Amino acid sequence: MKAHAAKYWRHGVVGVVAGLTSGLFGVGGGIVIVPLLVGLVGFGQRLAHGTSLTAILPISTASALGYATQGEVEWVIAALISVGAMLGAIVGSHLLQRLPVRALRLGFALILIVTAVRMVASSGDGGGIGDLGLAGALGYLVLGLASGVLAGTLGVGGGAVLVPALTFFAGFPLLAAKGTSLLVIIPTSLIGTWRNVVAKNTDVMAGLVVGVTGIVFGLIGVQISMELSAKWGSVLFAMLLVVAAAKLVFQAEEDEPTVTVIPDPSAETA
Repeated sequence: MKAHAAKYWRHGVVGVVAGLTSGLFGVGGGIVIVPLLVGLVGFGQRLAHGTSLTAILPISTASALGYATQGEVEWVIAALISVGAMLGAIVGSHLLQRLPVRALRLGFALILIVTAVRMVASSGDGGGIGDLGLAGALGYLVLGLASGVLAGTLGVGGGAVLVPALTFFAGFPLLAAKGTSLLVIIPTSLIGTWRNVVAKNTDVMAGLVVGVTGIVFGLIGVQISMELSAKWGSVLFAMLLVVAAAKLVFQAEEDEPTVTVIPDPSAETA
């Protein structure tokens, strides 16, 4: 009984950190959920990824609603990005077996670092959302497709891609970018959760404990985000991007193929 209580206490800690991260930055929270499930709870890497998606669903839903009540969600644009993201995730899962993932991780890590520097150097907010015409709608579909492909191949997507893209290229204010990003995460995490349940690659109970705990702290994170200036919001998000980049570099090093030296049978032995 005590062992179960200790286990779920750790799950609760993961939920607190994930909720605050999601609400504050407009991301799903997987960037902290996966390493904490592995390091703190003792999950294997694959099970941690599957359980992370289960936990992200309630956390991102609550955080998105928190931004929506403040009028910081663009619903139509989120729907367009979601369609592209779901298609991109399918494409990315196929490309995962065909592309040099290590090189992609290092390249994307560099992009994240450059984006982080730009966010710190910028004024902190977008210039304003333009009218949604045909070209704009296609652009959001392509953005969703790109974020889905990155998520499918590298395991990094959601807010880490969408928030900077919406801010820099679509002119979103930072808060609206976070809220819209969270709304996009909901359908993608729902599909991912369903696939992982079918594949028996998620601990549903652990995911629910993390997710339900994260709901309250996600809303707290949203409130903190509302109180931050745009400049400080950008600086903190830049720090998150640096953490994501470091994670990609670490994974790339793990992907480094091990060279096995086969002894030459013709060589003399001492």
